[in-house]
Amino acid sequence: MNNKQKETLEVLRRDPTPADLKWDDVESLFKALGAEVSQGNGSRIRVVLNGVRALFHQPHPSKEVKKSSVRAIRTFLENANIP
Repeated sequence: MNNKQKETLEVLRRDPTPADLKWDDVESLFKALGAEVSQGNGSRIRVVLNGVRALFHQPHPSKEVKKSSVRAIRTFLENANIP
């Protein structure tokens, strides 16, 4: 995992929930952690990490992840046993 991906992981853990996290950074983090990332229907992104499956919506037209999605990503990473 490179420094940018480590920083993204730290940003995900911040409280209050960040509002300026970019989707491309999150997807890069997933891949660095060994997740399988695939395109679903429309803007849906399927992610499988350590046997845990999740479905996220890629933000559009903006590139920033909404706060509710950041919370869902946190939960997903916790369920996948990512410290």
